[in-house]
Amino acid sequence: MMQSAKEKPLVYSCSGCSSAAQMANDLALKLDRQGVAEMSCIAGVGGHVKPLVVTATSGRRMIVLDGCVLACAKACLQQHGVVPTVHFNLSKFGVKKVKNETYCPQQSEEVYDQLLQQINTL
Repeated sequence: MMQSAKEKPLVYSCSGCSSAAQMANDLALKLDRQGVAEMSCIAGVGGHVKPLVVTATSGRRMIVLDGCVLACAKACLQQHGVVPTVHFNLSKFGVKKVKNETYCPQQSEEVYDQLLQQINTL
């Protein structure tokens, strides 16, 4: 049975220029496209765009994916007093932050599988 949009958790990710940030963004897109979560725009939350802040502060369950220890996506939400249900720092999955490189697709698949295992327990 498919969850309605309001029952799905929201998912936010960083989407910077490093390989880790791009992996975080692509993993969030995959969660959205596969119907696991509904992705929303972290840039809009950080930029105080009202409709996006309303979504972020709605009280829905929330998954946040950050590529590295800087935790930029989590910090954008903290500006509005929002604490995610679960926060993943991809470096804890062994993902290296590398500038000017694309992430390893095989590692991304492995991380996605690990994320799904943890998300399914929410």
